[in-house]
Amino acid sequence: MAQLKTARTDASVDDFIDGIENEGRREDCRTLLRIMKRVTGKEPAMWGASIVGFGSYHYRYESGRQGDWFLTGFSPRKQNLTLYLMAGFDRYASLMAGLGKHATGKSCLHVKRLSDIDLGVLEELVSASVEHMRKRHPTD
Repeated sequence: MAQLKTARTDASVDDFIDGIENEGRREDCRTLLRIMKRVTGKEPAMWGASIVGFGSYHYRYESGRQGDWFLTGFSPRKQNLTLYLMAGFDRYASLMAGLGKHATGKSCLHVKRLSDIDLGVLEELVSASVEHMRKRHPTD
């Protein structure tokens, strides 16, 4: 069975955040650290070289493929901050409507900067997603 390319590492989250060149992006990441730590009750960990994740859950597909992944997390990409809300967005239409300027993928929320969105709504989304994942999968 193939190994995931992105796995939890022992790299320093603080060093990673401190290494972000753009001061505004760095501060946004520190804000996300506080929000996600508060919601999950977990310390951040690096997943791969550029994702900060919180907590973990074990998944198993019908195909037999299984692995571990973070409950929620983020990555400061060049164009946007990418936030990972593993429960997706379909069930959170009313929250998404009040979030502010964003784009989504299957489980990815893309924002240019945190000042573009309502942080209270973001915290509700993160909390709802984490709660959903904890109900569906074994977590740490």
